[in-house]
Amino acid sequence: MKNLDKSLAALRVDGSGKGKFKLSKYKADATPGIKDKAEARKRLSGIVDELNKLQQKFFADSGHGLLVVFQAMDTGGKDGVIRKVFGPLNPQGVYVASFKRPSLRELSHDYLWRIHAFAPARGMIRIFNRSHFEDVLVHRVHKLISSKERARRYRQLNDFERYLAENGIVILKFFLNISKDEQKRRLEGRLTNPDKRWKFEMGDLEERKFWDAYQEAYGAVISKCAAPHAPWYVIPSDNKWYRDYAVAEIVRHCIKSLNPSFPREQEGLDGVEVI
Repeated sequence: MKNLDKSLAALRVDGSGKGKFKLSKYKADATPGIKDKAEARKRLSGIVDELNKLQQKFFADSGHGLLVVFQAMDTGGKDGVIRKVFGPLNPQGVYVASFKRPSLRELSHDYLWRIHAFAPARGMIRIFNRSHFEDVLVHRVHKLISSKERARRYRQLNDFERYLAENGIVILKFFLNISKDEQKRRLEGRLTNPDKRWKFEMGDLEERKFWDAYQEAYGAVISKCAAPHAPWYVIPSDNKWYRDYAVAEIVRHCIKSLNPSFPREQEGLDGVEVI
């Protein structure tokens, strides 16, 4: 996106760069462009206020839909960033779809069937908490599909996003990048905090054993499924305050660049008296 802060633009992956993408080059504890938590929180407050105003115009204009995709390792902060950035907006124009293990009914269809049903209408912001990429991430790590089938799905996912983009849907994809040490701290925090123990699942520890495999899988997805019309942003997320700021600013800049406006008022309103 033009005129996006350089420190945030550097987090963008859209397939146009030279050389092979390497996730390991992106530091999870980095805070580019921000001095400290206080500055991030101050900026976030102003950004969310502007987002609120922009959303009103975006909804009324109905020229585009906005699809915001969040992917992350367990404890990566998907719920937190959604709450911080989109929670203050008008819920009439925002919807969150969470994609967990598919049901038997969903498994009886093609794997994108359940995804496409939640694509945003024009004027709407649709948030995917996990997404269509689960079907090449988990399936790769646990060897549920062949490399040939995985390559076919990469192509299908790119075709799906191109189809959405060509039909007025703007796509932003965020990978919330946390370190293995930070995940350990967050899992331990869930165990020690009575208000968060309900989030802890023994399965999280099993999946943690596949950390390196998931890093490789995410690297492949970001590399193979990035395009100018559907870019990824690799967000440093060890510091929650930076994560929230970065996502909010990228979303704000995206909607503002669309230049949404209120529809033209009906003619003849001057002089109308409400009795």
